[in-house]
Amino acid sequence: MAQEIERKFLVIGDAWRAQAVRRARMSQGYIASADRASVRVRITGDVAHLNIKVGGLEAVRQEFEYPIPIADAEALLAAAQGPLIEKTRHFVPHEGFEWEVDEFHGANEGLVVAELELDSEHQQFPRPAWIGAEVTHLPRYYNVNLVARPYAVWDAEERGE
Repeated sequence: MAQEIERKFLVIGDAWRAQAVRRARMSQGYIASADRASVRVRITGDVAHLNIKVGGLEAVRQEFEYPIPIADAEALLAAAQGPLIEKTRHFVPHEGFEWEVDEFHGANEGLVVAELELDSEHQQFPRPAWIGAEVTHLPRYYNVNLVARPYAVWDAEERGE
């Protein structure tokens, strides 16, 4: 069983862009979702995966990921619930850690969230100057919820304006 320990943060400014070492365009959709689990398919370039997350919308949960053929992924995306999540993931190293900065497109245009995977729930890590408020505890920032309620329909309070 794989365990994912991931923290989410808002991003301040664009300084992180110059530090990105690679980028990947992603399309993903949800085949099924419930309070404590989700099943997602993602295409990144010419690679596709089926992903199952169990444990709800929190920093620590179980994650299972399996490679699948692109043709299968395309068929599953066509059957996905709601609109697809479209984003560019930027990989940004900082003091021995690799941050994943997701820049959303489509109905979630304007949302930029940084994620950091950790080895333990209480692991300490250095925060780059471009990291803002932590949003790990806010369900609206999870991709599975961005399908049902995209950033485009958030009010000023939800956006933190």
